[in-house]
Amino acid sequence: MITTLKQKMTVCVRSLVQSCPTLCDPMGCSLPVPSDHGIFQASRQAAGIPGITPTEEKDGNLPDIVNSGSLHEFLVNLHERYGPVVSFWFGRRLVVSLGTVDVLKQHINPNKTLDPFETMLKSLLRYQSDSGNMSENHMRKKLYENGVTNCLRSNFALLLKLSEELLDKWLSYPESQHVPLCQHMLGFAMKSVTQMVMGSTFEDEQEVIRFQKNHGTVWSEIGKGFLDGSLDKSATRKKQYEDALMQLESILKKIIKERKGGNFSQHIFIDSLVQGNLNDQQILEDTMIFSLASCIITAKLCTWAVCFLTTYEEIQKKLYEEIDQVLGKGPITSEKIEELRYCRQVLCETVRTAKLTPVSARLQDIEGKIDKFIIPRETLVLHALGVVLQDPGTWSSPYKFCPERFDDDSAMRTFCLLGFSGARECPELRFAYMAATVLLSVLLRRLQLLSVQGQVIETKYELVTSSKEEAWITVSKRY
Repeated sequence: MITTLKQKMTVCVRSLVQSCPTLCDPMGCSLPVPSDHGIFQASRQAAGIPGITPTEEKDGNLPDIVNSGSLHEFLVNLHERYGPVVSFWFGRRLVVSLGTVDVLKQHINPNKTLDPFETMLKSLLRYQSDSGNMSENHMRKKLYENGVTNCLRSNFALLLKLSEELLDKWLSYPESQHVPLCQHMLGFAMKSVTQMVMGSTFEDEQEVIRFQKNHGTVWSEIGKGFLDGSLDKSATRKKQYEDALMQLESILKKIIKERKGGNFSQHIFIDSLVQGNLNDQQILEDTMIFSLASCIITAKLCTWAVCFLTTYEEIQKKLYEEIDQVLGKGPITSEKIEELRYCRQVLCETVRTAKLTPVSARLQDIEGKIDKFIIPRETLVLHALGVVLQDPGTWSSPYKFCPERFDDDSAMRTFCLLGFSGARECPELRFAYMAATVLLSVLLRRLQLLSVQGQVIETKYELVTSSKEEAWITVSKRY
């Protein structure tokens, strides 16, 4: 079985590295992939970086990654053994991984936006509509970010309505009933994202169900099929994936045409792109990326936040007290939501403790230096965010869930540097923060969230961290 997985991962990584040149460029610009000669030349130049030699000539360290269980777990072990700057091999290509805040500071360009989802998803979906012009790509990035801002501002009432619908469902349950948390959070995320990004078509529950099915097919193959190479080994699965992606794109093309030709009272994400004079392919790609990533990030952020609140009753109590103090018994407004400082700390600590996005990647566009090591141009550089988020040199008691750690300005500055808050925060996560804040405010006003005794939640590390199995909770009415 392991041998089969090695072969699958080899196929996959070669595909990613050689056929997806935008994989790691933070602005989404197409950069040339070096020839084999260039790869070996670069590897000789970077030979002084500590790390492990290839386990196999063709596969490199892919067998080690498979045996570790995930790329994140492999990187944890590698950094523990060799330090903050390490090297290993994807097939025949050298890869450098950075595992502390100090070395990341040396690598991150503050004038560029590190987005672990847009760039990697674009590559995996084979989207390459970027012009290569830095100014145009920067303009496109601003349109994308403004689209998120505008859709959140214009659709706050919708987000509140969907949260209240879930509350009503949970209020109808007897207190002993187990609630399938992952399933319900995914449903909430799907409804929120589809209606706020693509509009009233998704007020029809059957349309949401159809989208969720296709989204699940595409995302599971992105999260697994591409990463272990198994998609190319199964003609049936590959056809299912391609059909699902084609159906999602078909829906988007129809919506783009509708939004270009009419006036609508509801401003949605796609409208900002339409009004920004992007071509139809660019609008389709950006909407697809945002929809895919936002659904899964929102669902997993909400899931992990509720899991931690059921585990740490004192933190849930403190959050309830803040919600009660700020919101009272009156209506929930966007202005009051912004005042929930402790809630934001809970969500930041959720991202940190869950290691919500454990790895991001960039292509080294010019030769650089990190510590004493030279990083050649076109080297694949991983940011081992999951390692950094639980580095004891950066975080006190790193494995403890402690939202109060963000009372310290230096902790928040570090979080901002990593792209999880502030100016460098990825748009999909910004959407997820707002959705989760509104949902928790609505739920905790009326319900106490409780863990199921004896349940052990195991973690699965992919592009976004999730639980391996369904997570169950129970609820108790406050009044």
